[in-house]
Amino acid sequence: MALYRYSARTLEGELITSTMEAADEAEVTTSLRERKLTIISLAPERRRERRKRAPRVTAKIKLDDLVVFSRQLATMVDAGLPMIQTLDTLSKQMENRGFQALIGKLRDDVSTGSNLSEALEKHPTVFSPLYINMVRAGEASGALDDMLDRLANYLEATSTLRKKIKSALTYPAAIIVMAIIVTSFLLLKVIPTFKGIFEGLGGSLPGPTAFLLLISDIFRHWFFAVFGGIFLLFLAFRFYVRSEKGKFQFDTILLKLPIIGKLVRKVVVSRFSRTLSTLVKSGISILNALEIVGKTSGNKVVEKAVNEARKNIREGEPIAEPLTKSGVFPPMVTRMIAVGEETGSLEEMLSKVADFYDAEVDAAVSGLTSLIEPVIMVLLGVVIGGIAVAMLLPIFKITQLVK
Repeated sequence: MALYRYSARTLEGELITSTMEAADEAEVTTSLRERKLTIISLAPERRRERRKRAPRVTAKIKLDDLVVFSRQLATMVDAGLPMIQTLDTLSKQMENRGFQALIGKLRDDVSTGSNLSEALEKHPTVFSPLYINMVRAGEASGALDDMLDRLANYLEATSTLRKKIKSALTYPAAIIVMAIIVTSFLLLKVIPTFKGIFEGLGGSLPGPTAFLLLISDIFRHWFFAVFGGIFLLFLAFRFYVRSEKGKFQFDTILLKLPIIGKLVRKVVVSRFSRTLSTLVKSGISILNALEIVGKTSGNKVVEKAVNEARKNIREGEPIAEPLTKSGVFPPMVTRMIAVGEETGSLEEMLSKVADFYDAEVDAAVSGLTSLIEPVIMVLLGVVIGGIAVAMLLPIFKITQLVK
């Protein structure tokens, strides 16, 4: 038996901080849930945290591979197969060679006496804190198969959302690339031919044609300088965005953009709600769950808001109040969270919020796609039409010169 210190909130909102003697965290969690308490924090009275040095993993693991791994692992654990045999089987049937080697390392660690969660901790670039903590909660509660199944469902929802956004942007991106190729061909190959013709006839080029020819000369004679400068600007922007300050400012601007900002906010809220719902449903304390949610949000503005909310919650405030003060989350989200706290059904409310915003993202992506297509067509019409006019003007002038 060990002594555990916990903080929990009653249905009336009263904060309770006390200790409980139990065999493990799962027993404390079950006891508190039976008393209709919402767990805020839970930890052993004396807890030693071990920091393990994680080896670098160079394998490229796709999200779909992780979904398949989680689903198959859940099925085999539910069937009662030993963990070592399960991991050995999965390592042999994975198509991704890098993932095969990684699962083999997990099998070797488990065979030497480590828990699965301890083996996963050694590969933080592949398995997120969300994944590791849910597996640890499953091991503690004896419901590892159920936790893995929830993980697979969560990862599938995340993968579906990413695919929808990528598919919506694929067509516009392809059109833009083709437009750049066609425009470059006209500028570098077609327009310059008029220069020799006009020099031979002793005439001067029309203004639009001369301007296009100037651009063509710059690209032909200063090709490496122009693209080298563009490449350096791209590297500088990428380096700045990867810094803490740059990433925060970029995410702030992204959320304030007229059309894209609304879509980004809906995606972030959907991910926040889905992740927090999954963690709370798994029995992980609110403070630990919010810490994981902040790190996996993918947006520094949201991460800062969640971290500040954690500080206030630790001091005794309800979950919804600091999230409302942050101004990041829509009122509907914070009100649903407040209702979930009051009724003891926080995970259900968060799940409903996630479902609602998933539908909102679908509608926003469809609307954005329908808006982008005509805008691109208009821009292409202006560019290609302008080049065509600039090409026709010298033809008319050549006719006059010949006469």
